Amino acid sequence: MDKWQEKWAYNKYWVMARSQQCYEQIRLLAKDNEWSAQKNAEFERLLEKAAGQTPTVKTLTNAYQHIWGYFKKIATTSEKQTYLQLLQELSPQNDDLGPFLKHLTEKYQVSYLLNSRLIQECKEKS
Repeated sequence: MDKWQEKWAYNKYWVMARSQQCYEQIRLLAKDNEWSAQKNAEFERLLEKAAGQTPTVKTLTNAYQHIWGYFKKIATTSEKQTYLQLLQELSPQNDDLGPFLKHLTEKYQVSYLLNSRLIQECKEKS
């Protein structure tokens, strides 16, 4: 995997949780797998732009639903109920779903998600 692909994999859901527009623009940049200095500069600009955006219920829901896709077939009935409950209660100010998905990522050792910025930045609530 190229450096930019690793960086995109790391940032993918984090960008999605902030800006669908930035996410789509980066996806288009990465589409043909031909990378250039110009594309890299645009990629970095879009990451910066996403960093300046605050997640909304809609963007968080979208990102978390994508992440949930890794667990929907392996999660227990109880975990599925917890996911649905936390999804209903989700707000950027009260995000218990992110830490729950981080817990599932660690429990089930989903390597792609273990290396994901969004999951890594989820704070455990005590």
